[in-house]
Amino acid sequence: MQSLERGFAVIRAFEPDRTHMSVTDVAQATGLTRAVARRFLLTLVELGYVRNEGRSFSLRPRILELGYGYLSGLTFPEIARPYMEELSAKVQESVSAAVLDADDIVYVANVVPRRVMTINVPIGGRDPAYCTSLGRVLLAQRSDEEIDAYLESVVLERRTERTVTDPVTMGKILRDVREQGYAFLDQELEDGLGAIAVPVHDAAGAVVAAMNVSAYSLRASPTVFVEEFLPALREVVVQIEEEVRVSVQLKASAG
Repeated sequence: MQSLERGFAVIRAFEPDRTHMSVTDVAQATGLTRAVARRFLLTLVELGYVRNEGRSFSLRPRILELGYGYLSGLTFPEIARPYMEELSAKVQESVSAAVLDADDIVYVANVVPRRVMTINVPIGGRDPAYCTSLGRVLLAQRSDEEIDAYLESVVLERRTERTVTDPVTMGKILRDVREQGYAFLDQELEDGLGAIAVPVHDAAGAVVAAMNVSAYSLRASPTVFVEEFLPALREVVVQIEEEVRVSVQLKASAG
């Protein structure tokens, strides 16, 4: 089990801003010794998951196989994408969907409009839940006790000058999000970037994902997010949830 845990730690060490790493880089990122990090990297090279060029290591496309079983089993992204494309074309901004995985969100769908400045996120990419609109919507679905436990364990790191890092304030924000049914963030994840998100329910009424519209502040004010993007976002999510319900009913009747 320890070997498996270390192997995944090595894989997770590679991120969008560090796609090529040396043995020393991986050792520092994972807390492993250089010898152990090198051994795991070479094993991953033999398995075809990592590429080795001199002193540099990088992930190979085959790494996507590790998440394919989960992603292919999600009917939501497949159903949601046409609606997300329609919404993106309407508001001329980026539309994303994500699920919660421990303390992070994982992006499962993303649509961007055809314009010069867009927000494009990789499918399978991760961000901290506390400083994203998608993450706050998903965290807000937890009970008060679960939220308190989360805030006791998570480190609220400052990503911008506006990032909320006080646990008490964050707890109040999450409860407000639960009450109002949406989360709006203004430049807390990245300077100049705003986003507004709502929950997405499955056929049984449980929240299984979140969807947002994100835009640069120079194009959209907080008022635009709440008065224009939010109603359009909610309308599309209602349509997606209805199609998900119909899909589940059809599968049940066919079975």
